[in-house]
Amino acid sequence: MGKLQTLDYAVFLVYFIIVASYGYWIYQRKKAAVTSASDFFLAEGALTWWAIGASLIASNISAEQFVGMSGSGFAMGLAIASYEWMAALTLIVVAVFFMPGYISNKIFTMPQFLEKRFSPLVATMMAVFWLLVYVFVNLTSILYLGAIAVSTISGFSFTACAWFLAVFAIIITLGGMKVIGYTDVIQVGVLVLGGLATTYLALNLVADQFGGGGMMAGLGHLRQQAPEHFHMIFDSSNPYYKDLPGMTVLIGAMWIANLNYWGCNQYITQRALGAKLETARTGLLFASFLKLMMPIIVVVPGIAAYVLHKNGMFQAEMVNAAGEVKPDRAYPVLLNLLGPGLKGLSFAALTAAIVASLAGKANSIATIFTLDLYKKYMNRDAGEDTQVRIGRWAIIVSMIIAILVAPQLQKLEQGFQFIQDFTGLISPGVVAIFLLGFFWKRATANAALAAALVTIPMGLAIKTLMPDVLFLDRMGWVFLALVALMAVISLADPKSKDNPKAMRVDVDMFRTSQTFAIGALLIIGVLAALYIVFW
Repeated sequence: MGKLQTLDYAVFLVYFIIVASYGYWIYQRKKAAVTSASDFFLAEGALTWWAIGASLIASNISAEQFVGMSGSGFAMGLAIASYEWMAALTLIVVAVFFMPGYISNKIFTMPQFLEKRFSPLVATMMAVFWLLVYVFVNLTSILYLGAIAVSTISGFSFTACAWFLAVFAIIITLGGMKVIGYTDVIQVGVLVLGGLATTYLALNLVADQFGGGGMMAGLGHLRQQAPEHFHMIFDSSNPYYKDLPGMTVLIGAMWIANLNYWGCNQYITQRALGAKLETARTGLLFASFLKLMMPIIVVVPGIAAYVLHKNGMFQAEMVNAAGEVKPDRAYPVLLNLLGPGLKGLSFAALTAAIVASLAGKANSIATIFTLDLYKKYMNRDAGEDTQVRIGRWAIIVSMIIAILVAPQLQKLEQGFQFIQDFTGLISPGVVAIFLLGFFWKRATANAALAAALVTIPMGLAIKTLMPDVLFLDRMGWVFLALVALMAVISLADPKSKDNPKAMRVDVDMFRTSQTFAIGALLIIGVLAALYIVFW
C-alpha cells in the first residue's frame, strides 16, 4: 500500500506530542500521590466516570478490531458486530451485579477476590496463570499484531515499530493508572475521529460507485448490494455458522466469553475498582454507549470494501500471491485511499488503539505481580514506594519480554486464532468460579480449585473427541459441566452450609440510580431494535 506522506507524519507527530505532554502534565500534577501503591495501580478515587469509560474502550480496541473485524465484516457482514453489541449489554450486567461486590469488599485485584472468597492457594494459582497468559499471550499478541499493522502502513521495519509501540506505551504506563485513564480520553477521541474518517471515505466511495448521494446514500447502497451481509443471526446453512452459531450469540456461550472479559478480567475491571460505586457504574454505562458505535468504525468499512470489491475495485489489492481473497486486507486498502492528513489521522487512531491496549495490559501485569505475588511472597514488609518501584520494573520487564517473544508468533500458522482458542479454554472455568463465588454461599475452595484445574483439560478433551462441536458451543458445555462439578463438590462438604468465606450479598447492592437505569434501558432498547431490524 502507499506510504505516509509528510503531512501524515506531521498529524501523527502532533498526536504523539499531545498524548505524551498531557500524560506528563497529569503525572507532574499528582506526582506526590503516585508514591501511593493504590494510586499508582488503581488511581483510587481520581478517575471520573468519563475517564473510566474512555479507558475501558481504549484498552479494549486494538489492531485486531480495526484489521480483524473489518476483515470479518468483509467476509460475513454485520453479524460480527455481536461481539461489540453483546459487550454493551454485558457491561450493564457487570455494572449492576459485579461492581457492588468488588467495591463493597474492597477488591483491587482478581486474585484478591479469589483469596477472600476461597483460599490463598486458589488465588496464587490463578495469579500465576493470569500473569503468564497476560505476558506471553495477550501483551505479546497485541504488540505483534500492532507492529504488523503499523509496519504495513508506515513502511518501517517490524522491529522498529514494535520498539516504538512498546516505548510509547511505557511512557504512559510508568505514570500509573491515573495517567493511563486520562490519556485514554485523548486516545479514544483520536480513535473515533480517525475511524470515522475511514468509514466516511468508504461510504462515499460506495455512493460514487452507484450514482452519488453522499455517505447516507452509500449506507443504503450497502444494504441493496449486499443484503446477505446485514443479518445478525445465522442459521446452520450459513458458511460462517461455525464462527457465530445462531442463537448462541444471544443466549448462549458468548455470555461466557463476555463475562470473563468484562467482569473477571484485571485488565478491564481495574479501571473501575478504585472509584466509588456510582462513578464506576456510570463509567461502565458510558463504555456501553461507546460500544454501540464501534461497529460503525470497525465493521461497516469492511462491508463497504466487500461491495466495492464485488463491483470491480481492489481486485489486485485484496488477493495474495496465490490469487486468494484475503478479507483482512480490507481496512489497510481503504486506509490507503485517504488523502494526506486524513491518512495520518487514521494512522494515529490505529496507533492510539494499540498503545492504549499495551498500556492497560502492562499496568494489570504490574498490579497482579506486585500486589498478589511480590508483596505476599517476596517482601511482605514492602512499603508504598517499594511497591510502586517494583510495579514500574514489572512494566518494563514484561514489555521487553513481549518484544522478544512477539516475532515468534509468525511461526504459528494461525497465530491469532490460536490465541482466541486458548482464551476460550480458560473462560468457562473463570466465569464458573466467579459466578458461584459471588452468588452461591455454599461454593467451597476445593470446588473452585477443581474447576480451575479441570477447565483446560475438559475443553481440550471435547475439542479432540468431538471436533464437530463449535467453538462457542464447546465453551458453553464446559461451563455447565464445571458449574455441576463445583455444585457436587460443595454440597458434599457439610461445612459449606455455614461457609465463613461466603460473600455478603444484599439486594440493596444491586439498586442503581435513576439516571443509570434510564441510560441502561435506552441501550437495551437500541440493542433490541438493532437485532430486530437486522435479524
